[in-house]
Amino acid sequence: MAETPHDRRDRTHITPTAAPQARTTAPAGPERSADSGGNSFHPTPATAESPFADAFREALRQRGLGLERVRDRLEAQGISISLASLSYWQRGRSQPERAQSLRAVDALETMLELPEGALRSLLGPHRPRGRVMAEPQDLTASQRVFGANSLEERSLGEAFAQFNEDVSPVVIKETLRLDERRCIREYSVNQVVRATRDGASRMTAVHGIDDAAAESIDVRVRCGRLGTVRFHPELRTVVVEILFGRELAKNETALIDYGILFGRSQQMSTHHERRMRVNLREYLLHVYFHPAALPLTCHRYYREHIGAERRHTSRIALDALHTAHMLPVRCPAGVHGMSWEWPDWTHADS
Repeated sequence: MAETPHDRRDRTHITPTAAPQARTTAPAGPERSADSGGNSFHPTPATAESPFADAFREALRQRGLGLERVRDRLEAQGISISLASLSYWQRGRSQPERAQSLRAVDALETMLELPEGALRSLLGPHRPRGRVMAEPQDLTASQRVFGANSLEERSLGEAFAQFNEDVSPVVIKETLRLDERRCIREYSVNQVVRATRDGASRMTAVHGIDDAAAESIDVRVRCGRLGTVRFHPELRTVVVEILFGRELAKNETALIDYGILFGRSQQMSTHHERRMRVNLREYLLHVYFHPAALPLTCHRYYREHIGAERRHTSRIALDALHTAHMLPVRCPAGVHGMSWEWPDWTHADS
């Protein structure tokens, strides 16, 4: 098929080299009220004084420590604080308040070679909770669905704190096409998102891939504009940024449509799942199987979060065109997926 100038502008091509991993997809939704460390998210205006944030940020700079190293060192001491929480602390958007967070502050003073109480003494009074101030993003839902130190958080780094903070998915349609080798060759997403605040201009998606050693990974945008694309072979993820082309007003919707094409792969696919931080109005997953490689069975399932047991499992029949689809009546936050079983390789090839 001939390329149009629009095709050339809104696509990118990657030639990866890495080992395989299961495929997942993580969209994002708006978050509310508290981060994973239990700290209320009431942002400090840029002009407001935040002595704790200033001191914390300066100490990090002088010691040459990044937030990921700080998080790992805290975790080694049995103190679990998310990367998002640390990012918000250093920017003054939230402050340590609960017992676990205050333990982290004490450990940070030692880690950063500060006098005892140098950071804790700078903490102001607890900030009021509720809807008095505009609600920024809260990562509690992300941690609940994705899990702590998730692929999404590791793929985005410090940007995880702003992961789609100003848009919420409304309707998502995903399409997978498998080849005769039982590998995913094409993955498409058609999605409607709603702006949760004025000025929303983009959406980010983190996609896990079955085989990071596939010959190529080609991202193409059909509706919207392609922003940055980052491939993390060590995590087997691709981070795709889609631009709306203009800023949206609060509650305005935008339609995005894009696809990921994979070169020849050696990793057989067995399932696909979508991780949702918020309830959706509608979710459709449609899987095309190659006529020469049909599964024995297909099942849909739901999990409340990564690591939870599969629930509401039901069998899905293939139609005359060798496709299977799922369209849940309700789409609560959590993990929605479809799995399929292949005939034994020896039996299939005999």
